Amino acid sequence: MAHPALAQSEQANKLASETASRNGYVGSEACARCHAAIFKSFSRTAMGRSMEAFSPTALATLKLPAEVKDERLDRHFSVFEKDGKLFQREYQAAEDGTEVFSDTHELKWKIGAGENGFGGVLERDDILFQAPLSFYSRAGKWDLSPGYEFGDYGFNRPILAACSSCHSGRPNPVKNTNGRYGTPAFTQLPIGCENCHGPGAEHIRRMAIKQRGNFANVAIVNPVDLPMNLANQICMSCHELGDVRVYKEGKSYQDFRPGMALDDVVSVFMIPPKPASPPDSDHLQHYYAMTLSKCYRRSAGKMGCITCHDPHVQPTVAEVPASFNAKCMTCHTKRSCKRTPNRVERMRSAHDNGNCVSCHMPKRDIREISHSSETNHRILARPDERFPEEALQGTISGLPDLIHLDPKDSAKSDQVEPLALLQAYGELSANHREYTEQYLQLLTKLEVSDPDHEVVQEALGRRDLFGGNYQRAIEHLQHALAIGPPQASVYGDLADAASRLGNASESVDDLEKGIELDGFNPVLQKSLVVQLIALKRYADALVALQRYLDRFPQDSTMRRALQMAERLSTNQK
Repeated sequence: MAHPALAQSEQANKLASETASRNGYVGSEACARCHAAIFKSFSRTAMGRSMEAFSPTALATLKLPAEVKDERLDRHFSVFEKDGKLFQREYQAAEDGTEVFSDTHELKWKIGAGENGFGGVLERDDILFQAPLSFYSRAGKWDLSPGYEFGDYGFNRPILAACSSCHSGRPNPVKNTNGRYGTPAFTQLPIGCENCHGPGAEHIRRMAIKQRGNFANVAIVNPVDLPMNLANQICMSCHELGDVRVYKEGKSYQDFRPGMALDDVVSVFMIPPKPASPPDSDHLQHYYAMTLSKCYRRSAGKMGCITCHDPHVQPTVAEVPASFNAKCMTCHTKRSCKRTPNRVERMRSAHDNGNCVSCHMPKRDIREISHSSETNHRILARPDERFPEEALQGTISGLPDLIHLDPKDSAKSDQVEPLALLQAYGELSANHREYTEQYLQLLTKLEVSDPDHEVVQEALGRRDLFGGNYQRAIEHLQHALAIGPPQASVYGDLADAASRLGNASESVDDLEKGIELDGFNPVLQKSLVVQLIALKRYADALVALQRYLDRFPQDSTMRRALQMAERLSTNQK
């Protein structure tokens, strides 16, 4: 008997042909034809509900309308439903009650399953943006989205590939852009089967022509059958952020496939903790925290994420104690608990007849996200347990100042590619000045050993720009554009260097090229206005200002500049 879901191989061949342009990804619904029970169970988990379109049905469950005032910025934000669609609005009122500005946008997608909360995503000119308000489940209210308490983003904070690739099933970001997506923006909205099992088209084709019971070489990845380190790396691709991630040349988030070594696509580095500042973040540091536990270290690498987590099933709050207690009891016994009998009885009474994780993996607030908490994956024997010495000695001789969390080959884990290390040092040095010296030293070496790489030329250009050698900076930056893909940031640096040399016209040309690549970059657009005014091109400056405020209406400084430009333009006539 042929496989029941696809009785004829022609059906499978047609499906494989239709999905060839999607690199073999078919979507979870195709998997559900044969794996209905697992698909149904997974669809109820947080991952299976990670993203969805805002529909009238979804809107009916939200607390609407709502309004939030940001006292720091003196701004009002509101979220409301109209004609079966969800909208958010930002506005500012003058002392007499009149509106200074108002900006309203429809939200297309809900991102987040609601465990801690969810946010909204909007689309403008094929670019996806985060909405300024999110809903926080623990607090039961709408408030500023993560990060908005520190910046004035409005509706202009792009959703980068780094975010969408972990919060959705199959996004289609355009390479070398800042938040631009193809059409459609998502091939699959929620995280799905293929995120952990790999593309399914070839599997379906083969299963269609195989006889039941003869399932050798079925062209699909089952994490249970992988070595534990490779199974962990599937989870690490999203659940281990590190302090900096560096993608291999030509690679992007879309290139990782389950079963691969993660380091073939991206290297994940962490700043080594110190005794005075041990690691204490639970936000997307799950794998690293697990490796600090005695459970993991004593398992000799046999313990992993799927030891305790079945991605297909998410227990309810009531089911959590029994579900995870059963996992703990595969290695421990009731006698493992060292608490006094009376303390144990009180704990059992308070936590539904015992709850191992409530004591040994307590939830802690996520500093990066307001009103949210996360489970601490460093499994503690006691609340006051000291960090293991391994946590403070995670570096190696070949890389003494960073921990490489996902080395492909532990025997050669100190052999980090110089280009990857340069990018890691460069990104870290922005907030950790102690890495600046290593960055500059490595850049000097690469200037000799690998001068014809765009990453090196971009770095050399920025070094000379900050060092005041503007002409040399221009030469490096132009070289970078000649050998690599166009980058808005490179054009921005070119414009800066040209301006400092007094070449405002060249600066304008470079800025316009950068804006063409990244039309929602406020720095580039502001710089363009400044340069046009310097050239006394007031009419052009007026157009640039109007375009800027159309995209960034919340900018009070530029609103005043617009009024000035209008006066100058009128006088010039």
